[in-house]
This record gives sequence, C-alpha cells and structure tokens, in this order.
Amino acid sequence: MSTSTVSATSAAPKKQAGRKKLTLPWIMLIIAGGLALVSLVRVISGAQDLTSVGQVSGALSLAVPIGLAGLGGLWAERAGVVNIGLEGMMILGTWFGAWAGYQWGPWTGVLVGIAGGAVGGLLHAIITVTFNVNHIVSGVAINILALGFTQYLSNFTFADAPGGSSKQSPRVEEIYQITVPGLSDWLTTLQGKHWFFISDLAGVLGGLVTNLSLLTVVALLLIPGTWWVLWRTTFGLRLRSCGENPVAAESLGVNVYKYKYIAVVVSGALAGLGGVFLSIVASPIYQEGQTGGRGYIGLAAMIFGNWMPGGMALGAGLFGFTDSLKLRGGAENVHAMLLLIAILLVLAVAWQLYKRKYIAAVVSAVCAVGLFLWYVTTDAVPSQFVDAAPYLTTLLVLALSAQRLRMPKADGMPYRKGQGK
Repeated sequence: MSTSTVSATSAAPKKQAGRKKLTLPWIMLIIAGGLALVSLVRVISGAQDLTSVGQVSGALSLAVPIGLAGLGGLWAERAGVVNIGLEGMMILGTWFGAWAGYQWGPWTGVLVGIAGGAVGGLLHAIITVTFNVNHIVSGVAINILALGFTQYLSNFTFADAPGGSSKQSPRVEEIYQITVPGLSDWLTTLQGKHWFFISDLAGVLGGLVTNLSLLTVVALLLIPGTWWVLWRTTFGLRLRSCGENPVAAESLGVNVYKYKYIAVVVSGALAGLGGVFLSIVASPIYQEGQTGGRGYIGLAAMIFGNWMPGGMALGAGLFGFTDSLKLRGGAENVHAMLLLIAILLVLAVAWQLYKRKYIAAVVSAVCAVGLFLWYVTTDAVPSQFVDAAPYLTTLLVLALSAQRLRMPKADGMPYRKGQGK
C-alpha cells in the first residue's frame, strides 16, 4: 500500500478559495498583537498582575493537565473514536499516580498513573471498537466507573496510611523544578517595571523559565511530538485515515481495529498523565474530586483547536490563563478582562462589517457596549463570576469558533470490520 494512496482517502476537503494558511510570521504577529492588547488593558485597568511572572507560571501549570487531556482526545478522535471518558481516565491517573508516587517516588508514580489512564482507554476501546457501543454512553460510563472505583480504593488504601484519609493520599515527593539562574531574576525585575509591552513580554518569558517542573517540559514536548507522529509519518497517516474513511482505509489494507485501539489507549495514557500532573506536580497529594472537570475542558480545548495540536495548545493556554486569574488578583484581574473582551468584540464588529455580516456585527456591538458599561460602572466583579470565569470562557470560545470547525468525517460513527465488502 502506498502512502500517497492512503493520503488521498484521508485528505481533508479542499480549502475554500481565498482562504490561506497562516504562516509563521503571521502567527507571531498575531501573538504580538494579542500581547500588546493585553498590555494596553493592564495599563488602563491598573491590574499589574495580569501578565506577571507568577500569573504566567500559574497559567502554565493550570493549562498543562487541560492540554494533556485535549491531546488525548485528539488522538482518539483522529482515529474516529469520541472520548468523553477523558475525565475518568484523568481520575485514574491522579489516583494511581499518587498511590505509587508516595510509596516508590514521583517518577514511578508518573509511569503507574499513565498506565492507569491507559487501562481506562483500553476499556473504552473494547466497548466502542469491539462491541460497537455508542461512544458517548461508553465515555460517561467510564467516568462514573473511575470515580466510584477510586473512591472504593481510597477507603482501604489511603485511610490507614500515615498522613492519608479516605479522601486523600499521603504527600508525594515533588518532581524537580527548573529555574534558569540570572535570566529568571532579570526578567522578573523587568516585569516589575510595568512598562508597556516590554514588561508584559518579560512576564511571559519569565513564567517559562521560573519554577518549571520537568514534567511540564515533557508535556510541552508532547505537543510537537504528536503533530510529527500524526502528520509526518506513515503510521499517523493510516491512523487519521481510520477517522476519515475507515471503509476505504480497510480496502487498502489498513487494520482499522488495530489503529483505533492504539489511538484510544494512547488517548487514555495522555489523560492519565494529565491526572498525574495534578496529583504530583500541581498539588503533590491526591484529593477526591481533584480533576474538577478538566477532562471536559480539555475536550473543549481540542474542539476549539479544530482537532489540531497547535490550536488545542492555544485553547488549553486560554483556559489555564482565565483559571489562573481567579487565583492571583481574583476579582481585580477578572474585572480587567471585561475591558479586554469588550475591545475584542469591537474588533470583531469591524471584521463582521467587512464581511457584511450585519446581524452578527450588531449582536457583537451590543455585547461590547454592555461589557464596557459593566467595566466602567463597577470596581470589581462578584466572586461567583470569578469562580465561573474559566467555564464561561469555555462556552464563549466554543460558540465563537463553531462555524470554522471541521471534525474527522467518521468521528463517532459505528464501524464493523469488513462492512465495505
């Protein structure tokens, strides 16, 4: 079987005329423009912690488990299997990571947590691929099963352990963190000057070189690694063909069941690694309910990223950033975000008018005015809104990006071996 033949079966529809792919210079320009806009909002609002080293470092820590869950969802759905069970697989990762970590060290906990998530992925693959059960039903069942299973194990595993209880594990030894000497202090000092753009850039870079866990580095490397495997290898080409047209892939000699199994097991392993990050790096202890719905948010980040690793990473970073806002500065930072969103909506109005989408432009303009009035007439936002900000961001981003999304053609569709004969 030739690689070019499979490529033809798995290729996406041709892009619309006039729609060009963003090049690296354009991407960098957009990122710089976004940072300049955030810097402007920081100067106007006085929320100096908006782009501080601590804020960026915290946002990265919160984004990593979401990104790993999203990466897991990407693997599964590119092979045609919807994985709503990411939350349950993360739960398994948190429990098994902490259980092995406090006894035999954090890196052993990492491996065992990954294995726990992979077992959840294997179970999902058996149910959906072999027995052809509805993918949503299977995923929800795994989430419920993982929650009940870990609660049951905690009752007789952690309850009698020193420093543990029926709802939490003993403390796990922390994984080594990296801080670049000299550079970290210099960037922190520069960020403290509160200069327009320069201090914000220093804050972003400083957050990437200060108290950076080795597991964070591994997680960041998995993003380009996934892109290379799925888009630059024959293995990835065959796997993606299973999510686009499994019948055609099978007719060309691809073992569709095998690739679906591999993809879903890897998906579970990545979600398990996200759970490990929560129970060993973010908080070196397992606690019941620790995932807090991050598996679902990871799935939303994957959809926002249009089933691509880079876009998924941006989505995870956005959700991690909004989640971090409530931890540092709380109401003040979220209040400043009202102004940022209002400005973004004004830009959206200009774009929609250019595209002659007048109804959408009017709706965006009304929302922008409402947010601006909310900002200028208040000094802070209610605590309930601060807590809900990450989830509201999830819904808002998905709503705004829905029209440009394209999922794999056979994603979630039932498939039986030999059905194309």
